[in-house]
Amino acid sequence: MHQSISVFDMFKIGVGPSSSHTLGPWKAGRMFCQFLQDHQLLSGVRSIRIILFGSLAKTGKGHGTDIAVQLGLSGEDPVSFDVNTIGERIRDIATRKHIFLGGLHEVPFDPQIDIEFLTTESLPYHPNGLSFLAEVNNGEHVSQTYYSVGGGFIEQENKLPEKSSQKELPFPINTAKDLLHWCMKTGMSVSEIVWENESSWRTESATKEGVLQIWSVMKESIYLGCHTEGTLPGGLQVRRRAKDLNHRLIGGIPYNNQQEWQDAITRGGKDFRYTIDWVSCFALAVNEQNASFGRVVTAPTNGAAGVIPAVLQYLISFCENNAEDKVIQFLLTASEIGSIFKKGATISAAMGGCQAEIGVSSAMAAAALCECLGGTQRQVLMAAEIAMEHHLGLTCDPIGGLVQIPCIERNSMGAIKAITAAQLALQSAPDFAKVSLDAVIKTMWETARDMSSKYKETSDGGLAQQIPLSLSEC
Repeated sequence: MHQSISVFDMFKIGVGPSSSHTLGPWKAGRMFCQFLQDHQLLSGVRSIRIILFGSLAKTGKGHGTDIAVQLGLSGEDPVSFDVNTIGERIRDIATRKHIFLGGLHEVPFDPQIDIEFLTTESLPYHPNGLSFLAEVNNGEHVSQTYYSVGGGFIEQENKLPEKSSQKELPFPINTAKDLLHWCMKTGMSVSEIVWENESSWRTESATKEGVLQIWSVMKESIYLGCHTEGTLPGGLQVRRRAKDLNHRLIGGIPYNNQQEWQDAITRGGKDFRYTIDWVSCFALAVNEQNASFGRVVTAPTNGAAGVIPAVLQYLISFCENNAEDKVIQFLLTASEIGSIFKKGATISAAMGGCQAEIGVSSAMAAAALCECLGGTQRQVLMAAEIAMEHHLGLTCDPIGGLVQIPCIERNSMGAIKAITAAQLALQSAPDFAKVSLDAVIKTMWETARDMSSKYKETSDGGLAQQIPLSLSEC
């Protein structure tokens, strides 16, 4: 069956630190409130409980899953909610031991009791499962189960996909082979194919406005991350690095706003080490914001949110001088590559390890950069293949269940690999390539299924066991 995925499905504005463990559960909480409203049950709710299963339970505290479900049940929108008030809001719920469902109906609620972490149980459909249980005035008990399947995508148990995912598009695409077919048949680039498909959902002006808003949030997360100091929350005592790196690289050049800062970076030249240091800085900045419950864009996930902004900022700072058309071209191309990975494998670390997050984001960025630098359609797909090929088998083993170590540095590595992959593709003849993008996607999925569950966002193996949180706090 063909699944239609929009650029605004792959890129979602939300709150860190995790798209599957924070943004997804947040959206699920809102969906449950909407379910209660739709069935005229909301005003009669007497009590509510949340049960977290599997990976959500094991790393939920570190990822703020408990915080996210409370904000979702409160009816808050992750796109617009003031992230600076998260702590205050959660403390208020805990102190008052009440929650306003959907912002409309107050019920008794104690997070310490009414959010249950079942670390030894996992639902069969997906490791990221959560259930909401409500008791209403007539004594009836209602429940709904949701799965956070990666990248902020939510699936409800026993419910068909939304109509938007079944949209008939002029160029239906499930695989890289499908994409290449349409490109060769029409002569259009990847981004042009995507642009035509997006027009099935909305006007061209609406797509342009939305994509530029995505870039605006990405830029803001880079800039804020480069100008915020301190220690990341969660107990690991990880010190922010992007601000110090920004200070050293900018070299004392004065600036008063984002554009002046951008101009100062560009004036610094294109020395190899200077450029690489800035790419690392951009990626670190985004993911330090993400780790601090800041606003970022899933790209395609929160844990990998820094790769695509870093590579796009690299393009603008050192290659294209902030052209709007290049921003749109980049993000449309990246989104299509991400959607193919989602359809053919997974973008959930709980299903596929970090190859499903950093690996996919690196492939998306590589393809997008390659097209923006003049690559052919085949070179674009080749760039994505190269980037993923060298992320195969990458595990997800966050220390303390936090999206900090090794996650933040991995974004810098994924960005650098994306740039290298794009350059390799631009200097290569795709006709002689031995591995196709579809083949590497299939391999990634097989690798994911073979991978031990302790390396799939559970903190049961790898670095998470070598450096326990209790030791790091000493």
